[in-house]
Amino acid sequence: MKKFRQPNRPRRIASRLETLATLAGLGLCVLLGVAPRAAHAQKLPTATAPGAYIAVGGTYSEFKTEYPQRTLGGAGGYIDLNFSRHFGIEGEGRWLRQNQIFGSHQTTYLAGPRFELPRGRYSPYVKGLVGAGKLVFPSFNGYATGEGTYTVFAFGGGLDVNLTENIKVRAFDVEYQNWPLFYAPGIPQQSITPYGVSAGVSYRFYHAGGWRKKHYK
Repeated sequence: MKKFRQPNRPRRIASRLETLATLAGLGLCVLLGVAPRAAHAQKLPTATAPGAYIAVGGTYSEFKTEYPQRTLGGAGGYIDLNFSRHFGIEGEGRWLRQNQIFGSHQTTYLAGPRFELPRGRYSPYVKGLVGAGKLVFPSFNGYATGEGTYTVFAFGGGLDVNLTENIKVRAFDVEYQNWPLFYAPGIPQQSITPYGVSAGVSYRFYHAGGWRKKHYK
């Protein structure tokens, strides 16, 4: 029984990206702890743009995967760090564990720029992300169950709806991914393109100026 191992160069690249994504996530978590305290300790700095905020949310997703060829479902989480009402960064993690076949499943950690266009209580947005994806393979064709880590690029968009000043519903989020260095047991290196939809809810821990009740009514 052979155990699959990904070629060294793509594995090193994906490993570095996964490390960067992890560090970015830790940095955002630190901001979540520091920003609210700073807001209470002193007046808002003039350099902080109106409408800036930090929000943390959870989602449920269903993705059409090419390997294995089926629809996988699972939970996810995301952090939105907006520098103004329109521009920010989103970091997300997704764990697709439902509807597995012979134990095969996917995990992704992505981050990148995000642009939103608030209109009253509705905020449509688009995003472009990069990071790492991990895939656990089923046992077949004489190969033992193994796993691989890959570079992942993604773009997508969706709609957030403000229910209250701090609670937002992610009505839908559509995402298209590209795994350009995919390689599996018995399959030559190629590009795969999973895609899917998510929905969820988030809580805004901090927002800076320029916020009125009309934004969620």
